[in-house]
Amino acid sequence: MAEDTRPTGSSFKRLFFALPVTDAQRRAIGQWRGALGLRSGKPVPRENFHLTLLFLGDVDAVQVPAIQAAVDALARPDAPLRLRLDRLSVWPRPGALVLEPQSTAAPLRQLVYALEQALLPLGIGQQRRDYRPHLTLSRDYRGQAPEASVAPEFFIAARHFTLYESRKGRYWPLAEWPLA
Repeated sequence: MAEDTRPTGSSFKRLFFALPVTDAQRRAIGQWRGALGLRSGKPVPRENFHLTLLFLGDVDAVQVPAIQAAVDALARPDAPLRLRLDRLSVWPRPGALVLEPQSTAAPLRQLVYALEQALLPLGIGQQRRDYRPHLTLSRDYRGQAPEASVAPEFFIAARHFTLYESRKGRYWPLAEWPLA
């Protein structure tokens, strides 16, 4: 597995936790996005669709086993996480066109909080932000959200969550944890 290195020579990985999206959901979301006729931004490849839980950023590669051990020990929801992606939004600052839920179930927020707390002793994820679940459709997007001829309504029922590495535009699963 290729690793990037810092100027100091230590290797690092760009990591995040996410709920995976099934192949059928990827196709459906991709087709829906195609009908929007986007003229701005860079579409996210369908195979990279996921629902972000927690972005860790650049992490020293030697910390990955400790991250996995910390997550192994945390309390997780004992049922699949369910949510409905039913709102198309533009996040102007990062320039992202996203699908997001109008409401977020408490178990999903609890999982994100548990992940944040589990990683604090490792010095990871100390930039606390309000959690906004989302699936990114396009990056470098400018302008208003496009009009959709069909309102978004995609249901996610995740049975596990995954630690991914982002490498050269692809997302590689490193570990996963069951939810049910």
